[in-house]
Amino acid sequence: MNAHNPKHRNQVRIIGGSCRGRKLIFQSAEGLRPTADSVREKVFNWLGQDLSGQTVLDLFSGSGALGFEAASRHAARTVLCENNRRTADQLARIRTEFGWQNTVEIICQDGLHFLRQTALQFHTVFLDPPFQWKNWAQLFALLRPRLHSDAYVYIEAGRLPEIPDWLSIHREGKSGQSRFVLLRHTPPEHG
Repeated sequence: MNAHNPKHRNQVRIIGGSCRGRKLIFQSAEGLRPTADSVREKVFNWLGQDLSGQTVLDLFSGSGALGFEAASRHAARTVLCENNRRTADQLARIRTEFGWQNTVEIICQDGLHFLRQTALQFHTVFLDPPFQWKNWAQLFALLRPRLHSDAYVYIEAGRLPEIPDWLSIHREGKSGQSRFVLLRHTPPEHG
């Protein structure tokens, strides 16, 4: 059963930053369930309201709610990776509508493939895959070298994966069927 909250059917609003209150319209797609406003508000309170200077990755972008929220909060560069062509095209339209062509990059490809080929390093990463997605061990292996020291990794899932020892829990919560956690990258100490 694909239940929708009628209040949020195919649209979410940006809750903070320079584009606060603007709506993101998206098309229905299998596995697409945008992060609720209340959860995004909590997560961005945990992250701090201003992401100036940060490079942010929204690896399973879907509606783009998390990545566009970061862009609205002045992230220097935001990469939205989405493997559904129609959804990625809609994200590109929103990017243009909001005037973010210079700061937001839309990548239409599988998230694991993107991590294999990118040289970018990220300060904040959002991981909100479809509930049935299970390839966490490979994702974590590919993600680790792409993180700045002290980077944040946000995960939202029906059931949270086993967290590797190089990530520590900073905050966590639950909303409906979703569990979410904000993790902190803890690189090994040298010396």
